[in-house]
Amino acid sequence: MVVIRLARGGAKDSPFYNIIVTDKRCRRDGRFIERVGFYNPLAKDGEEGVRIAMDRLNHWVGQGAQLADSVKKLVKRVPAVA
Repeated sequence: MVVIRLARGGAKDSPFYNIIVTDKRCRRDGRFIERVGFYNPLAKDGEEGVRIAMDRLNHWVGQGAQLADSVKKLVKRVPAVA
């Protein structure tokens, strides 16, 4: 099964997460298929905290990929671009 979830990066006490498409059996920070965005929980004012390529996210969801709970919450925070 293909899932869309967060992979942790960054230094100790300074987390940074990539939103990735991966096989469910792969490790959290292991091999992935595609990077579709990022999340920076420590973003300052004026910095971009979340960026998601919605076209690629929708493509993978259309192919049957499941969203992790944390990614579902982030998708709701991203403003719709129309």
